[in-house]
Amino acid sequence: MIEQLSIPTPAGNFDAIASGPEDGRPVLLLHGFPEAAIAWEEQVAKLGSEGFRAVAPDQRGYSPGVRPEQVAEYGIDTLVEDALAMADSLGWGKFDLVGHDWGAAVAWWTADHAPERLRTLTAISTPHPAALAEAMHTDEDQHLRSGYLTEWRQGRVTERRMLADDADALRRMFDWKVAPSKIDEYVRRLSEPGALTAALNWYRAGRPGGKIGKITVPTLYVWSTEDVAFGSTAALATQNWVDAPYHFQMFEDVSHWVVEEVPEAVSALLMAQFSVY
Repeated sequence: MIEQLSIPTPAGNFDAIASGPEDGRPVLLLHGFPEAAIAWEEQVAKLGSEGFRAVAPDQRGYSPGVRPEQVAEYGIDTLVEDALAMADSLGWGKFDLVGHDWGAAVAWWTADHAPERLRTLTAISTPHPAALAEAMHTDEDQHLRSGYLTEWRQGRVTERRMLADDADALRRMFDWKVAPSKIDEYVRRLSEPGALTAALNWYRAGRPGGKIGKITVPTLYVWSTEDVAFGSTAALATQNWVDAPYHFQMFEDVSHWVVEEVPEAVSALLMAQFSVY
């Protein structure tokens, strides 16, 4: 049910997985760090079986065909351009956009930059960027949770630490919530020359030049209570940044790795969201 795709864009060719009929309702699913498109395997398969055209790409730096060396080439504006360029290449005028972790950040900014292109937005884990920024400054809990950002923005020392001892630090990030075979695949990919540096360049590229506003497309935001990166302050404040139909779904006792820890529940939420809008 899963096919392999190569999506040509002006930036290069993005590897992707896909499922469903070519003329099905289009859904683009964006992964986060330190994962890849295969994080969405179960959702892509489920959506495809229900008649949607679901495509999950390996994003910039994760696809070998789009792995520039300069940090500046991983800014949020460029990542948004990638998402829209992939949709253009696939022949999609309007589509549903889903993202987790960094993929959710890209999704929020895409909804801000090009709301006319989206039917719906689904953000998993990562709250609205403005809500997160405010929480980092006003909420001690969120400030502490975000402490890793300073370390990950450092130079090659971070890569060496993460890949040492058979990438033990990378593996421990998943907190035993993701299948070992999938973690092995993530590690294999990020162990390729330049791959982990490219993935970390998302963190090193700096803050966006402009400010993000309120989102004006129907939005589903999914947050889990055991997320180590994002606390409740930003999660609950996200509703203040959506000026459109909004649904907040909280998962109790689920980690940051929502997409893979409770895949069937995530698929059901997506199906419910798409059935309404």
